[in-house]
Amino acid sequence: MEILMSEFFQRALAGGILIGITAPLIGLFLVLRRLSMIGDTLSHVTIAGVALGFLLGVYPIAVGLIFAVLASFAIEKLRKAYKSYAELSIAIIMSGGVALASLFFTLGKGYNGDVMSYLFGSIYTLDTTDLTVVGIVTVIVIAVVSIFHKEFFLLSFEEDAAAVTGLPTKILNMLLTVMTALVISTAIKIVGALLVSALLTIPVAVSLLIARSFRSSIILSVIISEIAVIAGLVIAGVWNLAPGATIVLLLIAMLIVIMLGKKGIRA
Repeated sequence: MEILMSEFFQRALAGGILIGITAPLIGLFLVLRRLSMIGDTLSHVTIAGVALGFLLGVYPIAVGLIFAVLASFAIEKLRKAYKSYAELSIAIIMSGGVALASLFFTLGKGYNGDVMSYLFGSIYTLDTTDLTVVGIVTVIVIAVVSIFHKEFFLLSFEEDAAAVTGLPTKILNMLLTVMTALVISTAIKIVGALLVSALLTIPVAVSLLIARSFRSSIILSVIISEIAVIAGLVIAGVWNLAPGATIVLLLIAMLIVIMLGKKGIRA
């Protein structure tokens, strides 16, 4: 149990708790807008940025964050260009992200081991800089969602109606997508690019099964996320398991239990 008291575990726990708040907060609006796959897209683009960061010898998450934000602008631009086929924007940007990541992997063979840690997560290697970045993003996301949650709610259910009422839908869409990029780019070192989408969507999926209102779904999704993050880190630390994978598997287990419970009640 000494590992639970160690400094690196405390940093991991702090980072996990912060991402456990922001991921479902943003993920709820993505799920309601049927844009769940945007998490995978931006995580692939972020990995390309991380790989370039290692090549240039600069802070990888900073470069990944820039790539993710630029990709979020591109997604919104393409979504407007293909209104009837909005999912095309996600597919196009994901393809570009994978291509760039592959190119940078080829150019920086000596850094591939470091980049791989971002694919699967390396929460135990979080340092003070990482925690500072995650903390800043958490404050930004909470502030934006607190101020614009009603606007985001209307935008998620009926974008055309939101535009008719005079809401600046273009700005709100861009703001939400940029918030998503910020969360994903800071979360990949915690749960990994291959699993970050799960932290955005699965807590929301669980909350939607039991929530009675939009407000309760926000609260429940964050609670569910935090339970999985804290329990997952403790279990992974004690039994020497992969923390990102443990967190995601706990979320899936919670989803299955809730689904079975609801089915049993109906029966």
